[in-house]
Amino acid sequence: MTVLVDTCGWIEWLTDDVLAERFAPYLSDPESLIVPTCLQFELYKWVKRERDERLALEVVAMTKETQVVPLTSPLALYAGDLALAHHLPFADSLIYATALYCEATLVTMDDHFAGLIGVTYFPKHLLSEP
Repeated sequence: MTVLVDTCGWIEWLTDDVLAERFAPYLSDPESLIVPTCLQFELYKWVKRERDERLALEVVAMTKETQVVPLTSPLALYAGDLALAHHLPFADSLIYATALYCEATLVTMDDHFAGLIGVTYFPKHLLSEP
């Protein structure tokens, strides 16, 4: 099964936060993962802001062990259509379009994706459960 773990899932896993164990099985096999270049941008930016540049570069290097999917014109247009149809923000529409285009399951805890086809969604309310 091909999987795309959303940025929030990577962050949850990297910080060993409450839902890290939910995302760990999906991140354990880099060969089954796809990573859009916009997700690399989001991870790099977040890790550099929250930690430091060296660690940010290490995280991006981890993503390079997966199948990195560059943004192309057809993918951008598809993302635009999905953004309009599902009221998705820019990066979310690119991530969702990449998952659908690559026939991957999108794994996330981002509310924007709740209820969409091809999405495994972990509600944030699980964060407060023991």
